[in-house]
Amino acid sequence: MAELLLVRHGESQGNVAATLAHQSGAHVISVPARDADVELSDTGREQALALGRLFAGFPEDGRAAVWSSPYLRARQTAELAVHTGGWNTPVTLDERLRDRELGILDMLTSAGVEARLPQEAERRRWLGKFYYRPPGGESWADVVLRLRSLIADLDRLHPGQRVLLVCHDAVILLIRYILEGLTEPELLDIAASTAILNASVSRFVRPDGTGPWTLESFNMADHLMSEGVPVTEHAGDANVHPT
Repeated sequence: MAELLLVRHGESQGNVAATLAHQSGAHVISVPARDADVELSDTGREQALALGRLFAGFPEDGRAAVWSSPYLRARQTAELAVHTGGWNTPVTLDERLRDRELGILDMLTSAGVEARLPQEAERRRWLGKFYYRPPGGESWADVVLRLRSLIADLDRLHPGQRVLLVCHDAVILLIRYILEGLTEPELLDIAASTAILNASVSRFVRPDGTGPWTLESFNMADHLMSEGVPVTEHAGDANVHPT
């Protein structure tokens, strides 16, 4: 690949429910469906349409192959954006772009983990975000393994091309980790200080299609702000470093 665009899905109903649960101190997030089936919120749909209007400004020879997480919120974002942008481009779904599997922690807030699973809360603090694997779930290191294989496939299938990935906040951070050759502390410093905005765009380039990548822009949401579409920030736990 010569260029890689990374897009976080638009705001989802799950994002809204999780933020409300954290703000209220609830232990359980009242999500409307299993994680794979959570839809965009009304604001998320607006964001996906604004993203599509950004894509409409791309010249025809500058359009991208589009790959998406199969989770509904990402798929809806990709399909709405591609259709609105007028791209005659199929959306390829790949399970390696799915969000991190939380296992036993699924649907629990940080307060819920502390109250109901104190040993897991302590183990998570000790190991840090990168290596902590909840029972039945994945660590960030596990997600990196599947993303490395995906990137290798994309290089093989799209040599010299631009590729757009619509996925999730942790996936975007971990692709940065891979492409920039970050260390664990460098990655966790970014994760602790930066929330990946819904429908934001990050851009990596390497014009020759080989060699090291350059991060040209990160977490950009100008296309939302210029149209008056809400910019939403639904971040995960900021306590990511091992203690």
